[in-house]
Amino acid sequence: MRVLAATFAYNEGDKIRRTLARHPSPRAYDLLVFDDGSTDHALDGIETSVPGVIVLRNETNRGIGSAMKAVFQYAIDKRYDVLVIQAGNDKDDPLEVPRLLAPIAEGRADFVQGSRYLSGGGFGNMPAYRMFATRVVHPLVVSLAARKRVTESTNGFRAFKVEILRDPRIDWRQPWLDRYELEPYLLLKAIRLGYRHCEVPVTKIYPKHELGYTKMRPFVDWWSILKPVIYLGLGLRK
Repeated sequence: MRVLAATFAYNEGDKIRRTLARHPSPRAYDLLVFDDGSTDHALDGIETSVPGVIVLRNETNRGIGSAMKAVFQYAIDKRYDVLVIQAGNDKDDPLEVPRLLAPIAEGRADFVQGSRYLSGGGFGNMPAYRMFATRVVHPLVVSLAARKRVTESTNGFRAFKVEILRDPRIDWRQPWLDRYELEPYLLLKAIRLGYRHCEVPVTKIYPKHELGYTKMRPFVDWWSILKPVIYLGLGLRK
């Protein structure tokens, strides 16, 4: 099983270097970092400081969805079997990657979603409004649209078979999926199309606010995350 673990950065500073440094060496997967037009030079020379890392770049910032699309195509072109997605701001623990891969390797799942809210998972440094949104609001809406209970739908820490990306019924190349829409879109489509989906416990510890807590903009990007669920649920998009 050829596995590619991909993380993403846009002006993440030291956080992206810590993210990459926390991956074990040697490791049973290839490691890729996608630089979405950063101007902070944090990834300059990363190829020499992190042995074996693959680096892809956008010349300008195009959005996380656009960056993920480039990695999706790379995984297809290079014939990987499984793709792992991880945040680039040091929120996710790379040592938990095997948890995501185990259900796929054992033939029990096609799409494995990491959940901070399952027993054995954990989270930290989250304000109350964000906990309410990620633990109650979004999972409830996704569960209704998917007709399956999920405990986590906004966590980008996940693993899935690359064959899902080849399914013509999952049109992940659509232009409206260039920002935060792509991740919930892919999760919901995979569940609704009958791919075997499961959740595993993971931890998600947010960095301190002064280090750059999140790049999400209130309301605008909250709608970006919710939009795919509404559109698919009402049949407005495919």
